[in-house]
Amino acid sequence: MTIAKDDLKGLFPALVTPFDMTGKLCAETTGRLVDRMIGGGASGLVPIGGTGEYSALSPAERSEFTAMTVRATQGRVPVVAGVVATGFADAVEAGNSLKAAGADAIMLVTPYYAVGSQEGVRAYFGNYREAVDLPLLLYEIPGRTNVSMKAETISAIAEDGSIIGMKYSSYDMPEFIRVIKQVGQKIAVLSGEEPLFASHVSLGAAGGVIATANLVPGLWKRIFDLSSSGDLTAAIDLQHKMSPLLDAVFAEMNPGPLKHAMALSGMDVGDARLPLLPPSAETQTKLAAALLEVQPLEDALLSIAA
Repeated sequence: MTIAKDDLKGLFPALVTPFDMTGKLCAETTGRLVDRMIGGGASGLVPIGGTGEYSALSPAERSEFTAMTVRATQGRVPVVAGVVATGFADAVEAGNSLKAAGADAIMLVTPYYAVGSQEGVRAYFGNYREAVDLPLLLYEIPGRTNVSMKAETISAIAEDGSIIGMKYSSYDMPEFIRVIKQVGQKIAVLSGEEPLFASHVSLGAAGGVIATANLVPGLWKRIFDLSSSGDLTAAIDLQHKMSPLLDAVFAEMNPGPLKHAMALSGMDVGDARLPLLPPSAETQTKLAAALLEVQPLEDALLSIAA
């Protein structure tokens, strides 16, 4: 599937990676998860990013899970595979492997550990786009990488033709507004922050890459529809109803609590791999209570969609 910036609109769940009882990738559960996401209104899928435990998977597993996702999707929506490598050579190798597995685009994190200048990151994305012949999204998450991209640099990368979109994972709202003003017409800017999703969309984001959509895709799709249609008050009201769930899911390192919550909701995707551990008893209690509040809302939205 050939995609462009206009195809990056709406809800893009950042998929968890399902494991079976032995800790291996599970194709059956992947198929169920993909159907659940698309049935809930997802416009695309993002496997093996941070939520998908990129760093805990072997290179072969990353390719295998991408291929599983592509097969399960059957061309219904685009598959944007995450690359969270620290350096250029590893990132290129991963990208070409994911391309061979059937990914429609790559979402590439800004290089970290060896932190480059703004011009260095611009060159990184330009050279990557030449080395991996797939549409490319820039993934900015300064809380993990210590790299904060300036709006002017993102605009230059867009004008270079290197990217068709980006995932913006930062709480810096003034900078987000500057990014939208600079590149909102050039590329698709996708929110990566659940608490700010409705506000980001109302300010010009084309959609979002959302981890907790694994649990409640219908609710996030509804929030997107309300925000993009101009009803920000209703969107934020609905988003606020999910605050206890978000607090519980992100009380410990993602995706440990998220995977536990998915098992509680009827889709056991296995535990997160080491060094992550299952969530604490306190977090498990909070997750169970939060799900009791939001699951009826999700079920009602999905029944209407059906």
